[in-house]
Amino acid sequence: MAFVSCRGLVKSYLTGTGPLQVLRGVDLDVERGEMLAVVGASGVGKSTLLHVLGGLDAFEAGTIAIGEFSVHAMGDAARVAFRNRHVGFVFQFHHLLPEFTALENVEMPLRIAGRPAAEREAKAMALLERVGLTDRRTHRPAALSGGEQQRVAIARALVTEPWLLLADEPTGNLDEATAQDLQALLRDMHRENGLTSILVTHNTALAASCDRTVRLEGGRLI
Repeated sequence: MAFVSCRGLVKSYLTGTGPLQVLRGVDLDVERGEMLAVVGASGVGKSTLLHVLGGLDAFEAGTIAIGEFSVHAMGDAARVAFRNRHVGFVFQFHHLLPEFTALENVEMPLRIAGRPAAEREAKAMALLERVGLTDRRTHRPAALSGGEQQRVAIARALVTEPWLLLADEPTGNLDEATAQDLQALLRDMHRENGLTSILVTHNTALAASCDRTVRLEGGRLI
């Protein structure tokens, strides 16, 4: 049985000329421990698919199961709690909070979850050390390079020890050398943390490093 399974996902957006259907009955199975790349032209709905799978966006029809949980059947509060505990997100534009340090940004999901301060700091420090940023822990995002900011974002995504990592163009805003370093880090963290990972990317090298690649086209995966 697949660890992530969705059937018949339909998602539309309202536009000035009426509804625009982006996902038109998407079916997808991802095995536990698999690292999957989703590719496709700009604007076809790759990010939308990721947001729907992770519970960030609602959808009109279909089912989503992660592990033994039927995410589509959850109420809003249960879905938020499930997402915050079991799903980690990495975005192209990192979305770090500018007024907080690197350490505080990594701690934030644990702070929201109400975890004790000592536990928050210990877990955040361990992850910052793993991504090579111990000496940058007191720096705010504006004082970090693009690659460093994305490493902080990866640490933040993993601090709750999620089952599923969803990454949306994680190397899309980086130069080639930095993107290669981040690609290697993502692969290592995927393996070390026993993750199931789904990555949306235009980066052919990143897609090639994944276990499998699917293409979103015409609202469906091929």
